[in-house]
Amino acid sequence: MRRSSTFARQVLLVRVGRRDGDLRTTDLTLSEHRYADRQRRRYGLDRLSRPAGVSRAGIEAVMPVSPALPMAHTDEATAGSIPLLPGERTMARRMKFAVVNACTLSSLMLGMLAIFLAMQGEVRIAALCLIACVIFDGLDGALARRLGVASPFGAQMDSLADMCSFGLAAPVVVYASLAGSVSTAAAAVACALVAACAAIRLARFNVSPKDGRFFCGVPTTMAAAVLAVTVAIGLPVPGPVLVAGVALLAFAMVSSFPYAKLARLVKLPPWLWLAPVLGALVDIRLTFALIVVGYLVSGPVLWLRQRRTA
Repeated sequence: MRRSSTFARQVLLVRVGRRDGDLRTTDLTLSEHRYADRQRRRYGLDRLSRPAGVSRAGIEAVMPVSPALPMAHTDEATAGSIPLLPGERTMARRMKFAVVNACTLSSLMLGMLAIFLAMQGEVRIAALCLIACVIFDGLDGALARRLGVASPFGAQMDSLADMCSFGLAAPVVVYASLAGSVSTAAAAVACALVAACAAIRLARFNVSPKDGRFFCGVPTTMAAAVLAVTVAIGLPVPGPVLVAGVALLAFAMVSSFPYAKLARLVKLPPWLWLAPVLGALVDIRLTFALIVVGYLVSGPVLWLRQRRTA
């Protein structure tokens, strides 16, 4: 009877409001809130669910809103779709934009192909596909800047493609190459570390301020290139040592050590490049191992140098 009388009061309120021609939605809303509060006070729900010193308005202000419910107020300025390509949308710029994203998708597809080949035992061909992924990954960024079609969409798409090609395909290829030489659990843990650290590295790169001179940690692309070349040339390293190297490379990706970018390395004196070239002609495997170790050690050395000069 109480419920029916409450409903009757609301109906009478609406009917009287219509008759008088002065219906105000605030009166109806206040009435509904008043009876809702009466129900809550009757069962002591206000005392149990609301902390002391916190008003109802404060609770409603932080209440989650279901995305399935329509919003009361919609900002018409933000209701429109965001263009994928900012700036002038001519046919020429759209074609350039499509070419750049085709390079990104090519890197993604090559990463998928590397996974399929690794599952079939063709680890060296899969490693060559990863090297091609690295080439396309560098090509799409260079073309985007060169053609003037760099966009936030392209940056996010490149990050997702890097995660698929370098964060997933590279560990799968390494895992397939380690089959039979080490225990399955050790290989799985090392490769899982590469995938996890690659995801952390890419997410941190997307939200961190950019430094034109150094990377914060080893880039995911470079780590995948090291792993791919290691498998492709068949580096003569014992299985446990190789597993430890894979785990060390994974942790280097999420470290805070500064590593020089390729643009700075290219500007080194030409005579410094002569030693690696001559070493590659003598023993490419040993030369590659020394270059990788030297690059990994350069991060802590630069970090210590910066701390001393600071």
